[in-house]
Amino acid sequence: MLCYLKNKFNCLLVVLVIFLLMGSIMFGMAKPVSLNLEDKTIVTIQPGMSANDIGKLLYNEGMVKSIIMFRVIAKVYNMESSLQAGEYAFSKNMTTEQIVKMIAQGQTAYRQITIPEGYNIDQIATLVEQQKIGDGKKFKELARNYAPYSYMSSAAGVTYKAEGYIFPNTYQVPRGTTEQQLLAILVREFDNQFTPGMRERASELGLSTAEVITLASLVEKEAKLDGDRPVIASVFLNRLKQDMPLQSCATIQYILGYPKVELSIEDTQLESSYNTYQHMGLPPGPIANPGGASINAVLYPAETDYLYFVADKEGAHHYSRSYQEHLDFIDKVRI
Repeated sequence: MLCYLKNKFNCLLVVLVIFLLMGSIMFGMAKPVSLNLEDKTIVTIQPGMSANDIGKLLYNEGMVKSIIMFRVIAKVYNMESSLQAGEYAFSKNMTTEQIVKMIAQGQTAYRQITIPEGYNIDQIATLVEQQKIGDGKKFKELARNYAPYSYMSSAAGVTYKAEGYIFPNTYQVPRGTTEQQLLAILVREFDNQFTPGMRERASELGLSTAEVITLASLVEKEAKLDGDRPVIASVFLNRLKQDMPLQSCATIQYILGYPKVELSIEDTQLESSYNTYQHMGLPPGPIANPGGASINAVLYPAETDYLYFVADKEGAHHYSRSYQEHLDFIDKVRI
């Protein structure tokens, strides 16, 4: 009997030692590959990959010590079916548990893009290309007809339906975001920023959202100083009320595709629905993506009876009520 108990004790001891050894090994496998802080490695997990596939990928990339340990942790935390596709930024000082949870929570890597006030679709597409967020040409093609909200311009002759409805801001964009998804993110931000109060104010002025944003885009491109925005807005509104052509140089520059400093008579005669020298009223849609200051300038314009303005070399504007007064200012600022 004593011998039996002794043998049983020895067996239990052996089993305990084995469990401790296995636990120690598994604990070691779950630890970080390296404790040194290193640059992050981008790992792309494709849609449809299993936990085993992901474990193999991470093992081959040197992010985990064991494929089995990756699967065990995913199983223990009941995350096997929650692992999400995407581009992830991992470092070798992360534990396997941290990596599993990051993938299960879809914490993909991000790229940053800053869209300045007054940029148009062509300029934004160039940014998208330069910062390797997507294909600029594809972004422009999508922007031509992208109009998920009813207030977005649907007038004939609009170059880009998304023009004007991308809110200037800094965006954190998940890596792997498609051009279509990026456009949706940018336009959704405009919809969030153009508040119910702004929409109510536009209605009070008898303006549609499209008209407000189109006017704001003109103000954005014409104004250099914040103090000029509400006054320039008042000039455009005054001219519209008096059935005068807006004659905005910014619309000609939009047609030309670059900011030509001195416009010629021939430039103002270019045939385009955006030419506010040749066509009455507003252009068919915005010519840029205005910031909040320009939008508010249109919603709350200065009370003036000015009909003309001209900028000096420092960017400050000079306003006048008559054409002759306007010509006099032009002579002064060009000296």
